[in-house]
Amino acid sequence: SNRTVNKIDMILDFQKHAITKIPSKKIASKSTFTATNGKLKRSKKLIIVDPGHGGGDPGAIAKNKVYEKNITLSIARAIKKQLEKQGKYKVILTRNSDKYIKLRDRFALARKKDADFFISIHADKLDNKMVRGASVYTLSETASDKETHKLAERENHSGVVAGIDLGHESMEVADILLDFAMRESMNQSKYFANYLVKSFNKNKVKTIRNPHRYAGFAVLKAPDIPSVLIETGFLSNPRDVRLLQDKNHQINIAKSIEYGLDKFFLNN
Repeated sequence: SNRTVNKIDMILDFQKHAITKIPSKKIASKSTFTATNGKLKRSKKLIIVDPGHGGGDPGAIAKNKVYEKNITLSIARAIKKQLEKQGKYKVILTRNSDKYIKLRDRFALARKKDADFFISIHADKLDNKMVRGASVYTLSETASDKETHKLAERENHSGVVAGIDLGHESMEVADILLDFAMRESMNQSKYFANYLVKSFNKNKVKTIRNPHRYAGFAVLKAPDIPSVLIETGFLSNPRDVRLLQDKNHQINIAKSIEYGLDKFFLNN
């Protein structure tokens, strides 16, 4: 249709002038960057690791009173230690203590820091106590469409997405950019999820059936940062409860994530 043709023309016009836009001031220290023009010049990839729940929100609670919020923080610390060991990554935790953080503030930190990847850590609970194993979630297409529309309407596009100040764009162009950014981030998230599933198997971390799944989790909705939510296991399963508290198992989870990130950044 004519509307589709016009939209394609707008996209092409936008692509021509997008690279001339000046990105907003980056939130970063000299030790993190080798230059001041963004993530492409970083000496290390910046990974935001988000331990789910915290504070007055305990998350799932196992039969033996093990709290999800404590499990996720312990695993997140193990991930940070493993990723930073080789000097390839810089890791920031959304929380490093038992405190509550709003869902949107978690991925807002990733956007503020212009992170290369966002990983949220969870350990849920099911009615079926027999189910055990890890899984990884990426944002669903339906959730993405809804969130793109909400983002396009919010605050007249104030803020920066993919290095472009949306405040200077028309409604339609900003909507197109948000759609591009989110779909690209979703595709990258899927690549990582596939690498991670293979890595779990290599590191003897059991996974559930069809371990790569899709959902509309709020923490996955940063429009321009690849994001995944990892269910490390289930507190409803006694064996998973024991494993998730085991330091060696936590290290295996961390090694799986490291391998997945290595493969992701090598091929993307």
